[in-house]
Amino acid sequence: MHTEKETVTLEAGHIGYLIYCPNPFVFDQEADEVTIYTYYYVREDAIRLYGFSTRKERMLFEQLLQVSGIGPKGALAILASGAPHQVMQAIEEENEKFLMKFPGVGKKTARQMILDLKGSLKELLGDEFIRNPETEGQPAIVGEDGPLEEALEALRALGYGENEIKKVKPHIEKLDMNADEYVKKALQLMLS
Repeated sequence: MHTEKETVTLEAGHIGYLIYCPNPFVFDQEADEVTIYTYYYVREDAIRLYGFSTRKERMLFEQLLQVSGIGPKGALAILASGAPHQVMQAIEEENEKFLMKFPGVGKKTARQMILDLKGSLKELLGDEFIRNPETEGQPAIVGEDGPLEEALEALRALGYGENEIKKVKPHIEKLDMNADEYVKKALQLMLS
């Protein structure tokens, strides 16, 4: 298995499958056997495989695709936050402000997510997926962090350790960027 920043290439039966993932680094590189729950996406101009570490993550991805204005790239970005339970909690609590933090999600799309998905996610994915014991009792948004802090949190959610983050922080903190740009720059530095 070969991992890049957005994909894993998995070999099965001497065939390599390129799989787009919210966080490809969650899969064990050294394991002899890896389970990836896939979603086969077909459009007239694209055929892609999307992969997830759990069935419930894949089901949330499928639900997000049903929302007008959210495509596979947007749904992956939402799941890449590493906190699908917080996304679901924000939908249930009608927290548009939290949902608008994701790339490509404006007020209209956030409202559409709430209208389309509120109530249905709990039935489909279960209460325990929405209520994560680690964040139980915490609001979906803890405060107004700056873009740098948001980016550092996103890197932690992607599975990067504090040592890796400390190495790139001095290089990016002197730049004036939004959270997405900070994450991209940090990933470039880490992967180079």
